[in-house]
Amino acid sequence: MNETSLLITMAIAFLITVLISPVFIPFLRRLKFGQSIRDEGPKSHMKKSGTPTMGGLMILVSVSITTLIMTTKFNPNPISFEVFLMLFVLIGYGLIGFLDDFIKVVKKRNLGLTSKQKMLGQIIIAGVFYFIIARNNFPTYVDIPFTDFQIDLGWGYAILILVMLVGASNAVNLTDGLDGLLAGTAAIAFGAFAILAWHGQPQFEIGIFALAIVGALLGFLVFNAHPAKVFMGDTGSLALGGAIAAIAILTKLEIILVIIGGVFVIETLSVIIQVISFKTRGKRVFKMSPLHHHYELIGWSEWRVVTTFWLVGLLFAALGIFVEVWIN
Repeated sequence: MNETSLLITMAIAFLITVLISPVFIPFLRRLKFGQSIRDEGPKSHMKKSGTPTMGGLMILVSVSITTLIMTTKFNPNPISFEVFLMLFVLIGYGLIGFLDDFIKVVKKRNLGLTSKQKMLGQIIIAGVFYFIIARNNFPTYVDIPFTDFQIDLGWGYAILILVMLVGASNAVNLTDGLDGLLAGTAAIAFGAFAILAWHGQPQFEIGIFALAIVGALLGFLVFNAHPAKVFMGDTGSLALGGAIAAIAILTKLEIILVIIGGVFVIETLSVIIQVISFKTRGKRVFKMSPLHHHYELIGWSEWRVVTTFWLVGLLFAALGIFVEVWIN
């Protein structure tokens, strides 16, 4: 497996997404699967009401097909437990997101699934994930960046997996608020993990999966960049968050995820800070959270916010690669 395989993987995923989108987007529009805009959101977003959502289904289809094609091409044996796990998490969290989106747009319940229902589904998938890796004697240690130390968490590793999968899926979901914002930042983050999966003792199948997501997201950006013709919805954002956490776990880069996913971490922290500040002091730190809305409300154009966050995401990705490759 060589560099050509990387380009082929991305090209297949990109083409699948681009080719099915012109069929899928009108289909969503005919079904009236349009985005509902929250009343408390920025007023400039009201014009986006009715834009087809659930576009994450195109990403799931593209990634699944590409991953299966490329991994079986180089490994004729049944799919490995790593590939199974990554697809299981991607599709599992995507299904939770789909149910959430479906309730919002079809049942006209703007908040979708309740927080308890969503959390329960996320925990169940995380539990199955841990059960499978435990049965395959997956190591329970965590590497500490900048050192040669490893900490074996034992049964505590199950808690770490739960926190990572649930936390990452919700953090990535919070970032999906502007045209192209999540697709671009996620493509950068998955690209960084693809590089690390191929570094050292290569984990080819994980690299293929990560690059399939990069290609699918770039194809999705063709239709999701401002002004967006389609949104990925929770179907896509929850799936991407779960997938990037799964990759970080399987590559033993649990802590590096916090660096590479720095944009997602900052977006989440902005919400936490806003809530704590308002409940304890009665004052807001930001004009609106997550953070990307704050910049909108101080006068930045949507495109300026998105490209700035892409750049920040690129810097975090480069830092994560530097920490893992050059320092360790």
